[in-house]
Amino acid sequence: MSLGGTTLPLAPDGTFFAAFDRDAPASLVLAVTAASGFSLSTELAVAPRSWRIESVNVAKRPGKLPDAEFKARRVAELARIGAARARGSDAEGWRQTMLWPAAGRISGEFGAQRIYRGEPGAYHAGIDLAAPQGAEIRAPADGVVTLAASAAPFTLEGHLLILDHGMGLTSAFLHCSDLVVQEGDTVMQGQLIGHVGMTGRATGPHLHWALTWRGRRLDPRLFAAPSR
Repeated sequence: MSLGGTTLPLAPDGTFFAAFDRDAPASLVLAVTAASGFSLSTELAVAPRSWRIESVNVAKRPGKLPDAEFKARRVAELARIGAARARGSDAEGWRQTMLWPAAGRISGEFGAQRIYRGEPGAYHAGIDLAAPQGAEIRAPADGVVTLAASAAPFTLEGHLLILDHGMGLTSAFLHCSDLVVQEGDTVMQGQLIGHVGMTGRATGPHLHWALTWRGRRLDPRLFAAPSR
C-alpha cells in the first residue's frame, strides 16, 4: 500500500496510518496491491486549510551567521534528530486520541507564517504551550523514547525529547528544563516525561510540541483531544 508514492506498512489487523502535511498537493493517490497481484487505486482530494499569514512591510533580515562551533554541533544534532525519527518502533500510540502534553495557553499556532515584502519566512512547525517553568510534561500517547538530550541541551531545541508512536509518527518536545525518561524507555499515555523550561533558543518558558510523520510536519491540534 502507498500514498503519493510513500509506502504504508500495515498493522497485523490490517489498519494503517497516513497523514497530510501543511503544503500537501491538492490530490494524492492511495494505491494497494494484493499478494495475488490485484491492484486498486483511488485519488484522494486534499482540502486546503487557511493559515495565519501575516504580511509585513519590512525586509527579511538575515539570520546571525553561525560560528564554527555552532555549525559543528548542529551537524551532529541534526544527525541525531534524523536518526531518532527514522528509528521506528512497535508502539501503538498512533491508534490513540492524544492528550495535551502540558497545561497552558496556546501561544504559537502551527502553520503561522510571516511574509517579508513578498519573501516568505519559515512557518511554525509545531504548537507552543505557554506554561510556567517546571510545569509537568506528560506523554500524549504511548511511545518509545528515541532521543533524550538530557546531559547536554541542543543549540536550538534545548533539552529535547522525541517519542516514537509507531507507524512513523513521532512527537518532539523542545526547550524542556529536564527530562525524566531515557532513550529506549517505553512510556505510556499520560506518563510524566519531563518539565517545561526555556533551554535552547527560547525567550521564555514554554513547551514546543511538534508532530511528524515520515518527514511531514503535522498539526498537533488534529490529533489531540478537543479540549482547547
